[in-house]
Amino acid sequence: MPVSFPQHSLGARIDQRLCGFLEDWGNPVSDPGVEAAYGLLADFILGGGKRVRPQLCYWGWRGAGGDDCEEIISAAAALELCHAGLLIHDDIMDGSDLRRGQATVHRSLSELHRGPGAEAFGRAGGILLGTLSLAWSDALLSSCGIDPARLRAAHHLFDAMRTEVISGQYLDVLAQLRSGATEAQALTVIRYKSAKYTVERPLQIGGALAGAPPDLLDAYSRFGVPLGEAFQLRDDVLGTFGSASETGKSALDDLREGKQTVMYAHAVQHASPAQLAHLRTWHGNPELTEERAEEVRRILIDTGALARVEDMIEDRVRQAMSALNEAQVKPEAAGVLAEMADQLAHRSK
Repeated sequence: MPVSFPQHSLGARIDQRLCGFLEDWGNPVSDPGVEAAYGLLADFILGGGKRVRPQLCYWGWRGAGGDDCEEIISAAAALELCHAGLLIHDDIMDGSDLRRGQATVHRSLSELHRGPGAEAFGRAGGILLGTLSLAWSDALLSSCGIDPARLRAAHHLFDAMRTEVISGQYLDVLAQLRSGATEAQALTVIRYKSAKYTVERPLQIGGALAGAPPDLLDAYSRFGVPLGEAFQLRDDVLGTFGSASETGKSALDDLREGKQTVMYAHAVQHASPAQLAHLRTWHGNPELTEERAEEVRRILIDTGALARVEDMIEDRVRQAMSALNEAQVKPEAAGVLAEMADQLAHRSK
């Protein structure tokens, strides 16, 4: 099912705020090459995405009793700038050519400068543009106009979120080097690289900005961590079994990269000798073809790995909904969060 979150106007308001911010922080250098790079970055920030983190930040605020206002829209939009920067860096590390159905930022940069050194230029430029977007996220959050004491508390959570996601990304890079990750190790990567950063921290940041008490922030954590894990587990399923026309990313990328997912760890543990040999030959092989990928997918199904991950997703959704039902969240926000939980865990792209 497509992701179609409630309050469509909320996404439009976030995008409008991002547009205004990008206009205010335009290119300070009069150089056509720099202007082109700024244009690519703006297009990437505004050109798609589900706005999951800003919407969760907003509803974390509303769930804690905050009123609808432009200040929280600015704070929420800051999370999208952070997300954009991290995605740009992630695509460089993964060597991905597509994101959201379009060329990745580093690939687009390399195409601006054909000839020797184009790919190195694209990677270097992508690192810089990703870092710029991360810096902008700090600037937008810091200037959102919310009470300074509450902003300090939220900024502490924002800093913790960035530390966690970068640590999780580093764990992911280590996992590719080490290979043979267990389910537990793969889950640790998921928790820090995605779960806390996607759901828990955005909710808590919104709550802290509204002055939420510690009990509510803890409830957001009990809801957010399992839902964030379900979100990433679904992402891993889509990364292997999804359609590029729906996900906007090649279904071969994760397999060619040798991504150490929970699904792959389960398959390795339960594979026959012949299946294991096949997995080790083609998982992480840059020469993987669609035909060989289909054979790997079949092994993931036959070993029960896909079913195992689907069960894990449902278990985590139940945990999240139980925590939400017990939390002292304002009714409107609770209803929206329940709907988002279902959509995040069961999306098709």
